[in-house]
Amino acid sequence: MRARGSFSGGREGRKDMDNLFAGVIGPTREEVVETLLERPEFRLERIVSTGQATPEGQWYDQERNEWVAVLSGSAGLLIEGEGEIRVMRPGDHVLIPAHRRHRVAWTDPQEPTVWLAIHY
Repeated sequence: MRARGSFSGGREGRKDMDNLFAGVIGPTREEVVETLLERPEFRLERIVSTGQATPEGQWYDQERNEWVAVLSGSAGLLIEGEGEIRVMRPGDHVLIPAHRRHRVAWTDPQEPTVWLAIHY
């Protein structure tokens, strides 16, 4: 689920964020992706979606495994090989293996959807 609009906190990550909900605003034109911590073996991101979805016909096919959890809001995630959209609500998480194509079908336009993602 690599996002469309992006902020990178650098290799060490954001040192000014001490709360995962700090600075969450909505709605925004594009998703906001912030790298919280990055090491050679993994990258930890906070993603904030406000109604965005993966463009029709586009799929993500990533080189690394991705574990993603929804902290607030809701979203629909379509993973290749699964017949239906997986509805994600606070507390839900999923492991997306490397090269398993997936896409975000929808995110809640009324409440920011805050994701936590680990790429490894």
